[in-house]
Amino acid sequence: MARTPTPLHLADLSAFARTLGRTLAERQAGKPAPPSHLELLNLIARAAGHRNLQALQAAALSTPAAPAAGAPSAASAAAAAAPPAAAPALSATARKALQQFDAQGRLQRWPARFAVQRLAMWVLWTRFDAKRRYTEREVNAILRQANTFGDHVTLRRELINHRLMTRKSDCSDYRKVAARPDDEARALLTAYRAAAASPPVPPTATRPPQPRQPLPKR
Repeated sequence: MARTPTPLHLADLSAFARTLGRTLAERQAGKPAPPSHLELLNLIARAAGHRNLQALQAAALSTPAAPAAGAPSAASAAAAAAPPAAAPALSATARKALQQFDAQGRLQRWPARFAVQRLAMWVLWTRFDAKRRYTEREVNAILRQANTFGDHVTLRRELINHRLMTRKSDCSDYRKVAARPDDEARALLTAYRAAAASPPVPPTATRPPQPRQPLPKR
């Protein structure tokens, strides 16, 4: 006959041991013979705070069993079975901002709309390391590589204005701000990284049309 295991959860092992030892000592004073298997189980159940073994088993049945070591919980199993979360949708402004960058990830022009400028600054913000201090020359070098219209000064100033970078009053020290992008900017950054990870597809080579050869005379 198969036996159903009964889990025993102890909030305080030390208190349980003291109670069980005291109960066994009191029983030994009246009954010198060792307790039977069933009697010992009842003593253990009472030391754990239950009326008897039957009450302990009933409590175990009403409590969800803990997962075995290394086994995934129900929540983690459900999360693993769930489909991956979809990428955040791009707003019209974020889509416009993404179009300002070329295939190499460089800003091609300074956007006219402020909302697009703001999002474009988040992309440039990702080119800097939060753990580094930069000189103005280093910032200029990074921004020169990040644009194609030759105005790194505007980009440097706007990173400061949008509070994505800070600098000392003498411009000797620049630092990236540990800012948190909002949902719109986060969607843009996700799309920008995906575009950067996908190399552009080279155009299919087409064979130039060949001159038509005259048919041989018969």
